[in-house]
Amino acid sequence: MASHPRSATVRATVRENADVESSSDQYARRFRGAVGHWFLGVQTRITLEALAGLPAGAKILDVGGGHAQVAPALIDAGYQVTVVGSDGSCGQRLAPWTSTGRCAFEVADLQHMPYADASFAAVVCYRLLAHSINWQRLISELCRVAADRVIIDYPAKRSVNIVSRRLFDLKRSIEGVTTRRFSLYGRRDIAGAFAAAGFDVAHERAQFLLPMVLYRLAGSVLLARAAEWPGHRLGLTRILGSPVIARADRRR
Repeated sequence: MASHPRSATVRATVRENADVESSSDQYARRFRGAVGHWFLGVQTRITLEALAGLPAGAKILDVGGGHAQVAPALIDAGYQVTVVGSDGSCGQRLAPWTSTGRCAFEVADLQHMPYADASFAAVVCYRLLAHSINWQRLISELCRVAADRVIIDYPAKRSVNIVSRRLFDLKRSIEGVTTRRFSLYGRRDIAGAFAAAGFDVAHERAQFLLPMVLYRLAGSVLLARAAEWPGHRLGLTRILGSPVIARADRRR
């Protein structure tokens, strides 16, 4: 896996479409079972905390959210949710919500979205940055359409991901072909990209100290919780954990 963020210089003909894979049923199998539900529970709790303070019914854009790992919780929390994907296939897993009008799904170029500036109170983007063709441009576009805040997740350099090359074959053997190589990011990288777009990182929260693949292999939530507890108590997860959920606020 790359140890540095991808270059901002890419060919104009390349389209941001990593969400096609993360929106697939095969990808969703990585989060099935008790351990998968625990992963998503941690993510949901942090996400809702990052959105705290927005008014009821606020408009939220979920970029690349066809995986349906974020939108349902936002809908249940009372937000007005639009999910945008790079391809029509990315909306399939959202059908239970879009078919009843509880959520909108739209197709667009994720690097050049067809929304006016500050169209949404908040923008959420998970499972995309690590595979982005142009991550700085992506962050800039997320910020452009957000009136108040942007929330992203990213795999951190300063974490157990430094040994990710050694774990990759094991990870793929457990998760299958949906396991992809990804870029790692430093906190200064992320803060710099947001600052260039007029946003300041207000809060970051690392989700897990140890690689998630180990918990999938063990298949026990009790074991996973026990393994993570010392890191949280000692502050190691905050320093060395990954993936990180970051909230950036528009500079006033």
